[in-house]
Amino acid sequence: MTEHLKQFDRPQNIGNPHMGWASDVAAEMMRRCGIKYLALNPGASYRGVHDSVVNYLGNEDPQMLICLHEDHAVHLAQGYAKVTGKPMGCFLHSNVGLMHGLMGIFNAWCYRAPMLIMGATGPVDAPLRRPWIDWIHTAKDQGALVRYMVKWDDEPRSAEAIVESMARANQIIRSEPTGPAYICFDAGLQESKLDMHIEMPDMSKFQPSDPPRASADAVKETAEMLLSSKNPIFMMGRMARTKESWAARVELVELLGAGVLTSLRNPACFPSNHPLHIGRPAGRLTGYASDAIKEADTILSLNWLDLGGTQRLMQGQGGMSGRCIHVSLEQYLHNGFGMELFELPQTDLNINADQDAFISQLLTEVKIQLNNKSVWDGASKGPEASPIKLISERDQEADILPADIVTALAEVQGSRKISLNRVSSGGLGPLYEFTHPWSYLGHDGGGGLASGPGTAVGAALAVVNTGWLPVSVLGDGDFMQGNTALWTAAKYRIPMLVIISNNRSNFNDELHQETVAKDRERPVENRWIGMRISEPEINLCELAESLGFESNGTPVKRMGDLLFSIEAGLKAVEAGKCYFIDIHVDTGYAEPPLMRGGSKGE
Repeated sequence: MTEHLKQFDRPQNIGNPHMGWASDVAAEMMRRCGIKYLALNPGASYRGVHDSVVNYLGNEDPQMLICLHEDHAVHLAQGYAKVTGKPMGCFLHSNVGLMHGLMGIFNAWCYRAPMLIMGATGPVDAPLRRPWIDWIHTAKDQGALVRYMVKWDDEPRSAEAIVESMARANQIIRSEPTGPAYICFDAGLQESKLDMHIEMPDMSKFQPSDPPRASADAVKETAEMLLSSKNPIFMMGRMARTKESWAARVELVELLGAGVLTSLRNPACFPSNHPLHIGRPAGRLTGYASDAIKEADTILSLNWLDLGGTQRLMQGQGGMSGRCIHVSLEQYLHNGFGMELFELPQTDLNINADQDAFISQLLTEVKIQLNNKSVWDGASKGPEASPIKLISERDQEADILPADIVTALAEVQGSRKISLNRVSSGGLGPLYEFTHPWSYLGHDGGGGLASGPGTAVGAALAVVNTGWLPVSVLGDGDFMQGNTALWTAAKYRIPMLVIISNNRSNFNDELHQETVAKDRERPVENRWIGMRISEPEINLCELAESLGFESNGTPVKRMGDLLFSIEAGLKAVEAGKCYFIDIHVDTGYAEPPLMRGGSKGE
């Protein structure tokens, strides 16, 4: 898919290299693990591995992709996994680079993105250290910085140990539930000559197992509960990224006639335009979703993000009276460090199994019990769609709202296949539909700003030459914290469209300050202080152009310019270009975020 990247950074005069250094072993293992790309910000701590990738592997499988910040390297790998469900590699320089990348690792951990994170330390052997710099860049247990945000970490002490460490990491990150792993290479070990033959493994002997499945009794009980229900619904959370799993979900839902809820926090997992999809995908519990949950007599939660939190929100709205089945492997990743495990849900049947493997099991059982006959009468489960006023039909001098951006994107889409990596505060809008696992790629996972640009580049890399057009709609605050990630896309000519929903503010925090002010009976008029990104206003187009993108030149401020600007952006991506659009929008949210606490703030 990305053959054109091989024209960049071609090494010269490498001849016929042989495995002669410990770092060559690490490089060889990356290739054997199927790592195609290696995002990095250079550092002397891993100069041995760097040389091995270039002069032993020829900078191919994996190919290096240089980034301007370690955080970008991690987010690039996360974006790639958001599309493919497969790991990419990233390298972080010593303890300082790992600390730079920690926020990105946290996002990837919360997103459950598989990736092979590699770093370096030392030399561990003190006599090998250069004065000052090698001492401050050496840590006794570098993995301690990241241990609670990865599935596994290791620091191999020999060339032979590198083989097992990387084979184990590869198996772990690809096993459900997926997630990142971290391997730290001693700088002294990397640069040591091999004094013995290293037996390289047949990686077919170290593959992950099939995803864990449910017991036959659990499958049968679930089928019976659903088939005896008058109004079942599926709450679909983080699911597999394949077309086969997508098709299995649709088939099962149609057999049962069950309604479906999905979330914008996760990638697309079910067609949003299907009559059994209840309303529009949203980033919060909307009115129609609450009504569907209240009216359901059986609820099947398939790795739904924060089921316990959803149940708490429902308490003030009549509660969840239906029987609840929860299918997830999440508990196997929980540890005592963070609270990304969410509130413990109340369930009538708790099943520790991979959600898509369970779908496959349940589909077989339901077909048997129904004798392959669907109970669905073809009726829609969702509310009737509200009339849509197209962008082209609106007042062309009107201001642009955040929700208008994706509406305009859908209006000019036509037959194009758009892969949308996250949406900003505007939400999804009334027109854009999820018709494929790549139609929408979800949010960042951990709520850490600066992730949007990097994940956008990684997602664009994953769809190069597939016929899909990568588009990201980012907030201006997120973009300003991670904007130099775009340079990597420009350098390697990775076509993509970046649209900024620019309200010139850290607006989410304005609402939080308003909440506090109301609770304390203080003036809400001051909520903007310390929040606005203005005076001076940043010329985002010039910034993007300096990083190698083409742009629309000046901010889009009128409704009448919106469709034309987005059409121009899509055409530029179709022509193989990196393109940037700055759209000034009114402050506000299509879906107001939930405010924490406060007696008067909500």
